[in-house]
Amino acid sequence: MTVIIFNDSLTATISEKGAELVSLKSNGIEYIWQGNPTYWKWHAPILFPFIGRLKNNHYSYKGQQYQMPENGFARDCLFDLVEQTNEYAIFSLSSNPETLKIYPFIFHLTVKYEIWGEGLRVHYNLQNLGEEEMIFALGSRPAFNLPLKEEHKFEDYYFSFLPSKCRINMPLEEQFVNLEQRTLGQTNTYLGINHELFSNHSLIYETRGFNAFTIETEDCPHNVTVAYKNIPYVSLWSPYPEKAPFVCIEPWCGLVETTDSNGRLEDKVGMNRLPAEEQFKTQYSIIIH
Repeated sequence: MTVIIFNDSLTATISEKGAELVSLKSNGIEYIWQGNPTYWKWHAPILFPFIGRLKNNHYSYKGQQYQMPENGFARDCLFDLVEQTNEYAIFSLSSNPETLKIYPFIFHLTVKYEIWGEGLRVHYNLQNLGEEEMIFALGSRPAFNLPLKEEHKFEDYYFSFLPSKCRINMPLEEQFVNLEQRTLGQTNTYLGINHELFSNHSLIYETRGFNAFTIETEDCPHNVTVAYKNIPYVSLWSPYPEKAPFVCIEPWCGLVETTDSNGRLEDKVGMNRLPAEEQFKTQYSIIIH
């Protein structure tokens, strides 16, 4: 089942499976990747309680080993629709016997999609309902169609960054972050988009304060921006060498596995720690212009 919210400028469609944004349209243009499985079957999945894949697809916590699918399980779960109006919809997911088999924490996750003007704001509220500290990652992977108009090519587009400054780049080694190879990434200027840009999988940057990442082209007024405050990482990704016609801008509260990881959840780099009975809140926006 899907839920539609709208205003005079935008129409957004969200699936109850994974509370995933599956469509965002403005003036007849579809901005969200439509999930052609030839390249990638998702649209904008929620990444929880892990981001990326784990070494050997498992981790340990307090001496016990658990299996975990790539990017966590939230994207495969059926969320409950809690509330809906024309301009917003709220979904929720709670821990249950199946999640506890692979993730031993009691939680309640609420996701709110809210249309305002020419933007869509996505709110996350995670509650730790257990009696011990909860360790987690939480992110989003919205994929945007490129090109947006038939007369353009994938390579006509580029990334622009606000603020215009260098950010720490975290290179990948077989899809795991190599912390020893961190360098300054040149996000103080435009970055041309081409498929070879993603030959080493994702571009991952540390981010602080306010950040806005825009996909744009000089020949087309239809651009899209992902903006947020105080989310520590962003990933830019498109499949390679498949040459898929989309690009992701992914706000991450958490990090993929590192090359030196020992597999213990307690030691994982970049994870969030939420005390018992407390809440974690974050949000990001997709702006069409």
